[in-house]
Order: sequence, then structure tokens, then C-alpha cells
Amino acid sequence: MLERLAWLLLAAIHALPALALLRPAMITRLYGVVPGGSGFLLLHHRAALFLVVVVICCWAIADPAVRRLAAVATAISMVGFLVLYAQGGRPPALRTIAIADLIGLLPLGLVAWLAYRPVPA
Repeated sequence: MLERLAWLLLAAIHALPALALLRPAMITRLYGVVPGGSGFLLLHHRAALFLVVVVICCWAIADPAVRRLAAVATAISMVGFLVLYAQGGRPPALRTIAIADLIGLLPLGLVAWLAYRPVPA
């Protein structure tokens, strides 16, 4: 039960930015980037990739066979952003996203540990 809840939380963390795929105006609200430029297009594409993470996390709730892949994909998304955020000088406009990803490291650690723990023989 706790594992499924952790996967659901990870999906939820990625759901808001994924919604920007269907509601591009959210890109301006979330990131302060106005429509029309290449940065906006890249962030719109980023929303599609977040949708992939949401789908993988939801799939992991139902199918233990995908949990290792889901843990890796989610870790790349979250840890990758946190590293880039730190390297980029921790821009204040992205602080909320960093906090969400930091909070998400706890359920991510749980699901990754459960996915990769040795199975008793």
C-alpha cells in the first residue's frame, strides 16, 4: 500500500508540469516564458516528457515488472533537474519546482529501494 502511494505521489509531482502539454498557457505561469520563442517550444515538449514520467509511474502502481525502469526514469527527471538547478545558481523562479523535487526524493528512494532490493531465494 505504501509503495503504491509513493508511486502515486511521484506521478502527482510530474502531473502539473505535464498538464502544460494540453494547456500551454501554464508554461508562462509555471516558468515565466512567453509563447512564440524556441524556449517556449522546448518547455512545451518538456511537458510531453513529463507526461511520459506520469504514465510510467502510474504503470508501476499496477505492474511490478516496470518498477525498476520507472524508478530510473523518475530519478533522471528529478535528480537531473536538481543538479541543473544547483549548477544554474538556484534561480528563485524555479525554487518551487526544486522544493517539489526535493520532497519527491523520499518516495523515490522508497520505490527505488523496493524495486532493486534483493529478492530472498
